[in-house]
Amino acid sequence: MSEKWDLRFIELAKHISLWSKDPSTKVGCVVVGEDREIRSTGFNGFPRGIDDNEERLLDREKKYPLICHAEENAIMHAARIGVSLKNSTAYVTWPPCSRCARSLIQAGIKEVVYPDGGEIPERWKEDFTTSNEMMKEAGVNVRSI
Repeated sequence: MSEKWDLRFIELAKHISLWSKDPSTKVGCVVVGEDREIRSTGFNGFPRGIDDNEERLLDREKKYPLICHAEENAIMHAARIGVSLKNSTAYVTWPPCSRCARSLIQAGIKEVVYPDGGEIPERWKEDFTTSNEMMKEAGVNVRSI
């Protein structure tokens, strides 16, 4: 895909990240097919029907077991409506964690693109290294722009 389209889809993922109610981290994901068609989108948040009140969102111990990451939400939304993500590209606002890398690999995503130069918290760095190694081993192209 051209740099122009890469930037458009990253900007869209950034916009979608703003829909998240998480006060500490907002992540967006846009999954795009081979003809530049948007197949699914997602942002980090609680599952449908789970109350995303401020008390839960501000308490990491309560929040983490409940939250779905943006990539997971995009994959689950596609499954819910019967859309295949095989051979698609996922544009995300952060590098995927290992949990999301597993899901992206299993969904058949062929490429993951994220913005270069984001400030990654220290607590996530080791997990992002694992994630990149997993995706590389599985043949998923990972690049930052």
